[in-house]
Amino acid sequence: MSGVESRLFVCSCEKTMPIDEAALKKAGVSCFARADQLCGAQLDLLKDALAEATPITIACTQEAALFQEVAEDLGADAPLSFVNIREAAGWSSEAAHSGPKAAALIAAAREEMPPIQAVTLKSEGVILIYGRDELAVEAGRRLADRLDVTVMLSRPGDVAAPAARDFPIIQGHVRNASGVLGAFELSVDETALPAPSSRARLNFGAARNGATSTCDIILDLSGYGALFPAADLRPGYLRADPRDKAAVEKAIAEAAQLVGVFDKPRFIHFNEGVCAHSRSKITGCVRCLDLCPTGAITPDGDHVKINPEICAGCGSCASVCPTGAASYALPPADAVLRRLRALLTTYRAAGGRTPIVLLHDGDHGAALIDALARFGDGLPAHVLPLRLNEVTQVGPEVMTGAFAFGASGLALLTRAKPKHDIAGLRSMADMSGAIVAGLGYGRDVLQIIETDDPDQLLERLKALPQGTPSARPAQIEPRGSKRPVLETMMRELHVAAPSPVDVIALEQGAPFGGLEVNAEGCTLCHSCVTACPTGALGDDPERPLLRFTESACVQCGLCAATCPEKVIKLKPQIDFNAWREPARLLKEEEPFCCIGCGTPFATKSMIDKITSRLAGKHWMFSGENARRVDVVRMCEKCRVEAVMNEGFDPYGAPQRPPIMTTEDYLKMRDAAGQDD
Repeated sequence: MSGVESRLFVCSCEKTMPIDEAALKKAGVSCFARADQLCGAQLDLLKDALAEATPITIACTQEAALFQEVAEDLGADAPLSFVNIREAAGWSSEAAHSGPKAAALIAAAREEMPPIQAVTLKSEGVILIYGRDELAVEAGRRLADRLDVTVMLSRPGDVAAPAARDFPIIQGHVRNASGVLGAFELSVDETALPAPSSRARLNFGAARNGATSTCDIILDLSGYGALFPAADLRPGYLRADPRDKAAVEKAIAEAAQLVGVFDKPRFIHFNEGVCAHSRSKITGCVRCLDLCPTGAITPDGDHVKINPEICAGCGSCASVCPTGAASYALPPADAVLRRLRALLTTYRAAGGRTPIVLLHDGDHGAALIDALARFGDGLPAHVLPLRLNEVTQVGPEVMTGAFAFGASGLALLTRAKPKHDIAGLRSMADMSGAIVAGLGYGRDVLQIIETDDPDQLLERLKALPQGTPSARPAQIEPRGSKRPVLETMMRELHVAAPSPVDVIALEQGAPFGGLEVNAEGCTLCHSCVTACPTGALGDDPERPLLRFTESACVQCGLCAATCPEKVIKLKPQIDFNAWREPARLLKEEEPFCCIGCGTPFATKSMIDKITSRLAGKHWMFSGENARRVDVVRMCEKCRVEAVMNEGFDPYGAPQRPPIMTTEDYLKMRDAAGQDD
């Protein structure tokens, strides 16, 4: 547990769940007081503790607002934190055995989380209502007293002309749109203004294309396709089916509230310096680009660019990013792993066995767990829930880390129809499952559960195979950025493995692996070293050689694509011995020394390759000039001196054939025809 240990209050919620004090003490949870109605008859216990200004953890989330209010009324400076052990552990048919789980949940909740950074969006209330008929005009009338309204009608039919123009009504068809709340920009075709003399219906003038419109909010009642990918996740873009009156009413009400300054979390931390997207206009890694549902990620030279204003926080990019360039910030991976460590270490210390970790989100997963506790049998005593912002943020460092810290199984709970595409999560789960199975933790012990039914959740959890937990779980406390933490957890996973093996083959496209290099064909030109974004390939300024650090390789393919000799092939795998080594020597040559002064300046294979391509094949190095190829075997200084002393005539090249025009070719064709 980090920081100053907080004082703990554990409430039985009017004796509806048992409090296993022995399990708490066995797990080293001290400074706790138990109550049966902390929110009512025993509230004075909390008030007395608040006077001491010591951090306080309360094992109750239902009455968190009440406890915060009491602290504010007393002017207490004591930080308050809350943990749910009632629905997660105490309200269960296995409540009698849930003591180790309750202790584990409390320990995990006491782990400090880093602060959340925010992105600020500002809206002045300029709204574009995009529709096809009088529904859009009516929405404009209802919002005109709160927002700066413009109504754009796309290919309208008969629309009644208003008696008074309280806001602009124009014709236009949106070709494309970009931006976010407070900064939308639209490209519009078929724009036209209504004639002032419009009588029964709006008559629009001549239309033109290529107009641009800007606004803070878009209310889309057109019934056309959405203007943005993952439209429901784009801040400031409200879309409703014009045939659905309830949806239209909801959208109008939401639009009226979008004025002012809004903060949204900065979900992703991005380090462009280690992005493996591209080098020298050769494309490498595109994993995040393929998965981003909102279009927040775009290519930007050698790396990608993530727009934090558009990002909806699914975390798929962070889950699959092999270099750690994109890492989730709410919370970061090392903070999640520290909670996992506290959860599993405390559970084991309190006497728990064969723990299964259940990773879930707050909106969907927490509601299912709550329903299961209130109306069903509750979670099994050995299932330890851990709440995240989004399950799709989970990468291989967390999945494998759970087993390194002692889990016997891992379940990731998502919706039956996920809000975010889980293709990235599925690929990382499949790969991580293959790794833990290969190390003897068990097969099918890592699963994704897609359900909206609490009873089905319980059935799937009971059916999840209980693997072989490590007999010597990792004790390390993960700290640092994503990629170094991932490398650490992989090494710890291997050390803790029930049946360790040195090499596990992985599917094509996996972010870990080695290289197969044809050493004979390699000329040590080091193009691959220059292209490698992670430093997995390296050289030596003193000697011609090529080194490879497998733990740093992300299988982006830039080295193979850049290699002029085409002697590099990717080999997806995880070689734990190679991960422990600093680097492997792939090739080394003695340097080639200048035949003039003896200075080393290149490699023998490179010089041999160049001379073989020139000698006897190019007029400069053929016939009487055959010995001139020796200049290739000289360093730069000696080469210049040799050429100057020889007095080389740059105009001594063989005469080129005359330039042929179209007329010449036609004459040749006619002459050939006459000969026939």
